[in-house]
Amino acid sequence: MFSLNDTMRYFLCPGRTDMRKGISSLCGLVHEKMKSEVRNGDVFIFVGASRKLMKLLHAEDGGMVMYVKTLGGRSFQTAGV
Repeated sequence: MFSLNDTMRYFLCPGRTDMRKGISSLCGLVHEKMKSEVRNGDVFIFVGASRKLMKLLHAEDGGMVMYVKTLGGRSFQTAGV
């Protein structure tokens, strides 16, 4: 079942991410840029250059889950990204 909660650790990927990337490519970014393991239960956050699209990557018992959030006229506020 899909679930995110406040007991999980959330990590923001540094820099801007190409939002055309799918689950496999984002897993690669977690390994390469963040030096972390995707399947450890943490949630990894990716933001595109326009800051209007955000993807969250999370491993669950049944496999990988990707959440996508798009903002209409606004943009996500990110510090230092």
